[in-house]
Order: sequence, then structure tokens, then C-alpha cells
Amino acid sequence: MSPDAVAVAALVILLFPMGYFLLASPAFLLVKLDIPPVTQLLRGMFNIQFRMISVTGVIGTAAFTFAGRPLFAAGIGLITALAIWGRPRFMRQMDDQLSARDAGNADAVRQLRRLHWSGMLCNAAVVAALVASIPYVAPSA
Repeated sequence: MSPDAVAVAALVILLFPMGYFLLASPAFLLVKLDIPPVTQLLRGMFNIQFRMISVTGVIGTAAFTFAGRPLFAAGIGLITALAIWGRPRFMRQMDDQLSARDAGNADAVRQLRRLHWSGMLCNAAVVAALVASIPYVAPSA
């Protein structure tokens, strides 16, 4: 397999979990976040999203390095670092809001929704950037 093909495969592997999250997460906009099973499912989805980006990001960084594309490797490495660093912070904020909601704090549901929106928007921005980079990654015919 050529280095260019490895880079394209790595990009597709990285886009797969992000695309899934992009399609699955808006469904939570249709339900109230004051229902504990719904918020636990949302929390689990964010948790696995961060983990998947971390794993696929490491693979993508290695593949772009192997393909001799240091700029793309640095970009994917930055996404990976943000996922690894951001996961504990984001999950702690979500857990704090879930605890506050369970304690009767009326503002906690609004904060959970804000976290949901921010996670979706950040993911959409990264997906858009990766999709826009496809012509620069794919080998020219």
C-alpha cells in the first residue's frame, strides 16, 4: 500500500467515529435532559466519542507521519491531543451538572444542554475541516 493510500485510509478511519457522532448526537435535542437514562446515554456517547477520537487520532498521526506529511500529522496530532486532554475535563463538567440536576438544581439541565451543543459544534467543525482537507490528502490521478 502506498503512503498516500495509507494517509487516505487514516483520514477515513478518523472520520468514521466523528461522522457517527455527527449523525447520532442531534437526536438528543429532541428529548428532555432531565430524564436520567437519557443523560446517562448522552454521557456514554460523549465518553466513547472522546476515546474513539483518541485512538483513531493516534493511528492517523502515525499514518500521516509514515506518508511523509508532517503538516497533516501535526493537525491530526493536535486533534488527538485535544481529545485526550479534553475528555476528563468535559466528562467532569458533565458529571458535575448531572449531580447538580439530581440535587434539584434547575439550571443544571440548561448547562447540560449547553455542553451537548458545544460538543456537537466542536465535532462538526473538526469534521468540516477534515472533509475540506480530503482533496489535499487524496493522491491526484
